[in-house]
Amino acid sequence: MYVVTLLTAPSHPSLSREAVEALRNAWGGGDAQWLATGEAAEFPVTDMPPNRWDVWDALQTQGIDLIVQPIEGRRKKMLLADMDSTMIEQECIDELADVAGVGDHVKAITAKAMNGELDFDGALTERVALLKDLPESVIQTVIDERITFMSGGPTLLATMKANGAYAALVSGGFTAFTGYVAEALGFDENRANTLLVEGGKLVGKPGLPILGREAKVAALKEITERLGLSHDDVMAVGDGANDLGMLEIAGAGVALHAKPSVAAQCDIRINHGDLTALLYIQGYAKDEFAGASA
Repeated sequence: MYVVTLLTAPSHPSLSREAVEALRNAWGGGDAQWLATGEAAEFPVTDMPPNRWDVWDALQTQGIDLIVQPIEGRRKKMLLADMDSTMIEQECIDELADVAGVGDHVKAITAKAMNGELDFDGALTERVALLKDLPESVIQTVIDERITFMSGGPTLLATMKANGAYAALVSGGFTAFTGYVAEALGFDENRANTLLVEGGKLVGKPGLPILGREAKVAALKEITERLGLSHDDVMAVGDGANDLGMLEIAGAGVALHAKPSVAAQCDIRINHGDLTALLYIQGYAKDEFAGASA
């Protein structure tokens, strides 16, 4: 059995009953259940629809995300999340570079790295070198003035943790930021690269070894083994090429507002919904979200 989930942006809930019923009828699905009026609905089907991606393409033009996945085991026991452009709306290194006056140059490198066009380790080293001699205090300035959380993130963390899930933040960014984000959102642990500092200034080098794609895969394997969980128990979410490894081996790998080259390699693609989409695809109704009014 499979479950089909349809959802839209919470800021513009435009999912109509007609759209849900039309697809349910076309695919011979069971009764539709509304998870949030105008925002998210689901229905079961016995087989994977052969025209799933054609329908997905058509619905994208209407601002609707479509997810089809096995219904068994979809409520996960662990969340493994990327940070930059996933749990927060920014790329931290781009914000630091902007302060240093090399923002455009670094953003171009970041975009290519996240698309998989550049070696991650080399791209990170090149970008960090451009931050040399920035005062260490700029990190806190960026956190205070530039970092904002992705919509739905606090609700995602609070709801999954209230239901017993473990949450880990794994980033190719820096511990100076993951520590802040993890504490603010309620992650149980965080892993990232370090920015080397001497005399109150950035050295222009990252600490070694660099945490890239394989480090995220290792985190998934190590944490699940420690907790006695299987890879199928994990929901992983990210947007860049360095996230693909963990997205591929997690029970549910979610490409969230991802680079096209990344999304094309994932079965779960969220382009319109926010992070609460990760709750809907696990079968949570909006009135089950942590903090929801009774």
